[in-house]
Amino acid sequence: MPCCLRPSLRKTAVILCLLLSSTYLSPAWGQAKIPLETVKLWADTFGGDLYDTVTKYSGSLLLQKKYKDVEPSLRIQEVDGLELVRKFSEDMETMLRRKVEAVKNLVEAAEEADLNHEFNESLVFDYYNAALVNERDASGEHVELGAEFVLEPNAHFSNLMVNTSLSSVQLPTNVYNKDPDILNGVYMSEALNPVFVENFQRDPTLTWQYFGSSTGFFRIYPGIKWTPDENGVITFDCRNRGWYIQAATSPKDVVIVVDTSGSMKGLRMAIAKHTIATILDTLGENDFVNIIAYNDYVHYLEPCFKGILVQADRDNREHFKHLVNELMVKGVGAVGQALREAFHILKQFQEARQGSLCNQAIMLITDGAMEDYKPVFEKYNWPDRKVRVFTYLIGREVTFADHLKWIACNNKGYYTQISTLADAQENVMEYLHVLSRPMVINHDHDIIWTEAYMDSKLVTAQAQSMMLLTTVAMPVFSKKNETLGVHGYAFLNTNNGYILSHPDLRPLYKEGKKLKPKPNYNSVDLSEVEWEDRAEILRTAMINGETGSLSMDVKVPLDKGKRVLFLTNDYFFTGISDTPFSLGVVLSQGHGEYLLLGNTSVEEGLHDLLHPDLTLASDWIYCITDIDPDHRKLSQLEAMVRFLTGEDPDLECDKELVQEVLFDAVVTAPMEAYWTALALNISEESERVADMAFLGTRAGLLRSSLFVGSEKLSDKKFLTAEDKASVFTMDHFPLWYRQAAEQPAGSFVFNLGSAEGPEGPDEPVVVTASTAVAVTVDKKTAIAAAVGIQLRLDFLQRRFWAAVRQCSAGDGPCPKSCRESDLDCFIIDNNGFILISERSREMGRFLGEVDGALMTQLLSTGAFSQVTMYDYQAMCKPPSHHHSAARPLVSPISALLTATRWLVNELLL
Repeated sequence: MPCCLRPSLRKTAVILCLLLSSTYLSPAWGQAKIPLETVKLWADTFGGDLYDTVTKYSGSLLLQKKYKDVEPSLRIQEVDGLELVRKFSEDMETMLRRKVEAVKNLVEAAEEADLNHEFNESLVFDYYNAALVNERDASGEHVELGAEFVLEPNAHFSNLMVNTSLSSVQLPTNVYNKDPDILNGVYMSEALNPVFVENFQRDPTLTWQYFGSSTGFFRIYPGIKWTPDENGVITFDCRNRGWYIQAATSPKDVVIVVDTSGSMKGLRMAIAKHTIATILDTLGENDFVNIIAYNDYVHYLEPCFKGILVQADRDNREHFKHLVNELMVKGVGAVGQALREAFHILKQFQEARQGSLCNQAIMLITDGAMEDYKPVFEKYNWPDRKVRVFTYLIGREVTFADHLKWIACNNKGYYTQISTLADAQENVMEYLHVLSRPMVINHDHDIIWTEAYMDSKLVTAQAQSMMLLTTVAMPVFSKKNETLGVHGYAFLNTNNGYILSHPDLRPLYKEGKKLKPKPNYNSVDLSEVEWEDRAEILRTAMINGETGSLSMDVKVPLDKGKRVLFLTNDYFFTGISDTPFSLGVVLSQGHGEYLLLGNTSVEEGLHDLLHPDLTLASDWIYCITDIDPDHRKLSQLEAMVRFLTGEDPDLECDKELVQEVLFDAVVTAPMEAYWTALALNISEESERVADMAFLGTRAGLLRSSLFVGSEKLSDKKFLTAEDKASVFTMDHFPLWYRQAAEQPAGSFVFNLGSAEGPEGPDEPVVVTASTAVAVTVDKKTAIAAAVGIQLRLDFLQRRFWAAVRQCSAGDGPCPKSCRESDLDCFIIDNNGFILISERSREMGRFLGEVDGALMTQLLSTGAFSQVTMYDYQAMCKPPSHHHSAARPLVSPISALLTATRWLVNELLL
């Protein structure tokens, strides 16, 4: 802790510190060094003044007293982490089981309809084509297959325009919408409409339900209108989606063998590359893959993957695509050696019980096979033929067609010829039909849970927030959440170690004004968001679906990585039966181990709940309102009132959370009168100190009161929905609450906000100060609330310069400002960011960026310690290339700025 804090002010815990970057004073001070006592006097004066001010305007002592008054009626309950994670797991298992039952209903209905349907080559049938519904021709008449289709916005489906009574049918642009196979399939699948509706009525937490056909049509419920891309093309093909492919086939080990001999030059190589990319797109994280290229010799596209199979997750698939694009052709093809290498990998993994432990296949991509390859199959694959070999003849020549047909047919595979780039999609998909034959023969109904993906309709609609989905023929996660409080959270991951849900998962990035999914949004590993201080014990246990607990020391980044908390967390985890998912619950040791339970009457609580200064966390689910159409128009506060008064007995609400809100409303109600009295005592002539006061409770209740007119606010975004960091959201508590809750109760935490301009942070506009209020019962302490104020910068600056002008006895004349004395004076926070400086452009910046030498000195003296953090979800912009072939010369100033930027990227404590 910096030495400039006096003991009595250490409880403010802002770790505010006065720093002087020059050691000599002006001539008026006789060129003497500033005495340490003077520096301490400045710090004490400013610190004491600041502490008194924030205590008065926040009302923290009053709020602490109100909770103290009700302590006899309070209980603090210790949280049983293992019991909590088991309860959550059972609830989620029940919810997921209902989704599986809905799938089975659809399967039974589809198979029954198919059984009763006789194919009619000349069938004429009108259906709702999703791309054509509600379209009219020049004469104003509905176009063919585009009849009127009622669409209404629905909150349960992210306010998209949908029809919850009917499904609609989507087809890719390259599929003829009146082909006999399409018409017969669509006609047969009409029988699913009542099942869709019945499923949704039975389980209103369902979202999308759909049916994908091998002929290419896609029936989706609720019905929607499908929008083509900017080129007027519909590229979406349900047969390419992970849920379709994984449901149609079992997990598989695939070795792609590609011919890169001289004969594959030009268009043939382009078709081969596209074919490989298409095959890679059919693989998922339950599959394993490698790619071997051959000409005069055999080589692996990725040398690091030599002799092994790697998981076909999104990262590896994209890496392979990049390597495929760089393939060059030369020499003569030696297919026999390449096939031997492929068989060797597959055999080695099968014997070691690695990989998918299911299907194995070789994909041979070539324009011909001349050498004697029969001995390879005799040695490695016959007579059992455990490895299927699929052959793809590239180009229009058919000279070697018989050879490739022989290879495929004698190894339980499939032969196809790909003559153009457009052929690749349809022809590659044929291998899926072959791999699905055993499932069809055995009539297997395996439940498939896909890797995580984003709702393409929400991406197209540019929704501001998107949930990751997994499919068992539909998305499975409801929006109902159970909050664990500021000291805890829950997360979900797959048996491959990938995150499905986690507060630190950031799957989107901004490109201009548009939100886009990151390339690896669905393959963020658990180890990338939970940094284990040991050898992946947590990750391994959760992948294996084990039940247990462990403790870890963790570093938690806050405020976009500018600040860090050091915590010790307890992790509790268990598998969810009959699914590939594991659930984890995290509780911080200390406050996170306890729950504060209060009690109050409904009448008293309702009275205080309806104060105009009170709001509730808009994202939190106190009552379920998005299922019943009659409830969707209600806010959470309105729904809670109807629930408490018995006006709507059909509302389902979280009784414990509602009771907490009522209790908090009663205890915090006096704060409104306190703040109002302060505001009334502020005259036009008095010094403006603060813009507003605010408080939040662990139940998501928020109160605020203005000391100035709204037009005079320093930061008009603060505590609005636009400022996500400062309000309660579904996956995090506000920054000011979170920081205060991790400090000793009664100590204040300060934060400097800044306006975001086109080039990044602009001048700072607001300082907030917040402190936690704790309750102790039977020697157990729990955080009840956090309270704070929005301070005016000009007030802080005046008080600071006033403190600087004070001197100890015998110091001689005091300077009017640091600038007058040729000094640089700063107030910095406990992470090294400048709160106050005489140069306004420096406020909000990292001290190391402004004065690197001074920060280096502070590091060497131990005033700060350097903390290194890695953001594994960050995206790097492509490097900009200079117009010349050589790198431009770097000036000393440029080099210094580069070094400074590097230092800024390090977190400081």
